[in-house]
Amino acid sequence: MGTSAEPAAAARQPAAEATAPLPPSAAQVRRVVIDDGSAGQRLDNFLLRELKGVPKTHVYRVIRAGEVRVNKGRAQADTRLELGDEVRIPPVRLPERAAEGAGEYVPPREFPVVFEDDHLLAINKPAGVAVHGGSGVSFGVIEQLRQARPQAKFLELVHRLDRETSGLLLIAKKRSALVALQDQFRERETGKTYAALVAGVWPANLKVIDVPLLKFVGSDGERWVRAVTNSHDPQAEQAKRSISLVKVAQALNGYSLLDVTIKTGRTHQIRVHLAHGGHAIVGDPKYGDFEANRALARGEHRFERMFLHAQRLRFNHPAREGEEIELLAPLPEECQRLIAALSRK
Repeated sequence: MGTSAEPAAAARQPAAEATAPLPPSAAQVRRVVIDDGSAGQRLDNFLLRELKGVPKTHVYRVIRAGEVRVNKGRAQADTRLELGDEVRIPPVRLPERAAEGAGEYVPPREFPVVFEDDHLLAINKPAGVAVHGGSGVSFGVIEQLRQARPQAKFLELVHRLDRETSGLLLIAKKRSALVALQDQFRERETGKTYAALVAGVWPANLKVIDVPLLKFVGSDGERWVRAVTNSHDPQAEQAKRSISLVKVAQALNGYSLLDVTIKTGRTHQIRVHLAHGGHAIVGDPKYGDFEANRALARGEHRFERMFLHAQRLRFNHPAREGEEIELLAPLPEECQRLIAALSRK
């Protein structure tokens, strides 16, 4: 890969390795004036959005080379952009494969809206839909929303949900709202409660799970998380403290419906904590009981998803001091049907 500073190198390339035509976003020098939607954003993150399809390594390379200018001066990747700044974005060449991917069609899609104003949007995400593209997924909720709302100057995820998890997902409509809400999530000033169905009878006295969690990549190349319960574990120091509060919402025939409130937001936290407690989430393809999941999917109930739903979210409004917002998302129909069927047995 080369940039406009490497014309000679590009010219020497054999025909078979010729660089692909540039997409419109990268074909010429552009000068972008920072508006309210981008003010406060890091330069690298701003460029990654402006140069869709360009690998991160190449974005950082042009920054280091001084080809990106802010108000006609060199800038670092972590430079915070201010309202009115002018950013010079150089032309960037893409290899054939990347150029093809950059033009991939993203179908516009709206999702059920739970709350919306000028600052934020809360939707009820369906199970099976990724929140963003990556890791083998071409696009997700945020990319589809941007396509469905081309007039929106700013749409960014405040937090994330696993692809298999349904429920409340917050999207910021202004940079100031994004920063304020992420600060609340980081300082644990939000209340997030999930509904989870697990196999078996959950012990009524097991109300707090305070078990550190460690992320790792398995032999299958997949991202996994495991509980670390022994201080002598060679990776104990790398594990992060993780706290989940568990309450039995309903005892069913052979199952327990739980309300789980997380005090920390670790990857796969609820899934791993409940499995560590001896009761994996129904339908969990990663940490659950494969045979039980298959039997439930093929049996009379035909339940084919993971039963984990972000049902309640409480936070302070990012622009109205002292105003607390509490959102509720009812269980999806397939989950309600399963609960009703198990209640009748």
